[in-house]
Amino acid sequence: MKNLLAVLNFLPATDWLALLLFFVGWLGYAAFAKRQSQFDGTLLAATNRERRRWMLQTTYRDVRVIDGVVVQNLSTSPSFFASTTILIIGGLLASLGASEKATELVQELPFTARTSALVFDLKLVLLIGIFVYAFFRFTWSMRQYTFGALLVAAAPSAEAFVEQGLSREAFADRAGRVMGMAAETFNDGLRAYYLAFAAICWFFSPWAFMAGTLGVLFVLYQREFRSDVLSVLQS
Repeated sequence: MKNLLAVLNFLPATDWLALLLFFVGWLGYAAFAKRQSQFDGTLLAATNRERRRWMLQTTYRDVRVIDGVVVQNLSTSPSFFASTTILIIGGLLASLGASEKATELVQELPFTARTSALVFDLKLVLLIGIFVYAFFRFTWSMRQYTFGALLVAAAPSAEAFVEQGLSREAFADRAGRVMGMAAETFNDGLRAYYLAFAAICWFFSPWAFMAGTLGVLFVLYQREFRSDVLSVLQS
């Protein structure tokens, strides 16, 4: 009981509330977006429909160079973000190693909260955890795109689908789903980047942290459920 009280007293109540809102908001929104993606009202669902259509068109082509180029171009985005994330993690780890000087520099900025070096380290650890998660999602997205490329390369020829009575729909479902999973994983990494900006607000105050969390979740919702590009894809 004493240990629990010591942990709770480590941070003020407003900081614990901000952390709770951050993680509940992140996990809750991720679960909500994934569930809604099963319907046709989200950006991911709309693009998944186009991915399946793309894979169906692939079965009618004998020369699939264009499909390989598209898969390669799609995989460059998670590759870029994975490389960038490594640099960000390295910078955060360097700041964690020199936290006393970093604390002094941050506290000189206007509107930043005056905290101990230990609390400052905790905020850095939160950012490091977010970007480590993003790195794993980006690298897994890269691998999933390679799996999709393998499916495209291993697809039977257009004549074989007819001569052997193979199902074009079954291939499109399977290959389109793999491409969709790669895009969904990449989206998880991007969502972590967005929420990292909310976590940065914690350096200013827990109230700014909470406001940043709600603001980022609102932006994510608008882009995934209310964006202009979604209206175009659904038209």
